[in-house]
Amino acid sequence: MTIDTDQALAALTARVEILEAEAEIRRIQARYMFLCDTPCPEFGVRDDAHRIDLILDLYTADAVWEGVGEYYDGQFGRAEGHEAIRAHFQNFWGTKREPALLLNAHYLTSEQIHVTGDEAIGQWIHMQPWLFADGSGILRSSRLNNAFRRVDGTWKISRTRTENVFIAPLPDAFAESYPAASVLMKD
Repeated sequence: MTIDTDQALAALTARVEILEAEAEIRRIQARYMFLCDTPCPEFGVRDDAHRIDLILDLYTADAVWEGVGEYYDGQFGRAEGHEAIRAHFQNFWGTKREPALLLNAHYLTSEQIHVTGDEAIGQWIHMQPWLFADGSGILRSSRLNNAFRRVDGTWKISRTRTENVFIAPLPDAFAESYPAASVLMKD
């Protein structure tokens, strides 16, 4: 039995490219969640406008951000393109909330990434505890079905689609210690 070296090399190259794409997509999705945490753990982020710019850097120019399903349709709606997605995040962080949001952190699980050429789909479930200034808290869980596209050799998010799994109250003052600001990335 002879092995065609060119075919074997091509097959191996294709497998490595898929693994590299999966790794990059995983990093992009994790970075998005990291930038959405409160307090924002990215050192040097000056304000929410800067945070939003960093988030938009992860998206294609024609990207879609949407909430779907009976609970998220009305809460999040659909934003198409950078300016609409910017407005979505400005509405979230630019609105004075009472009580103020002190803490939220995103935890990703149940990952599936499927790469086909320069496009990919990724699914995750995420959990997100929220703590507010009055001591109240909630636990949110959502399913994510996101799309990605390679643009000029760089993977970007082309669609964020989130669907509510559940929202549950947490006991008052469920977190005993939490930072007012993150210094995680500080040198």
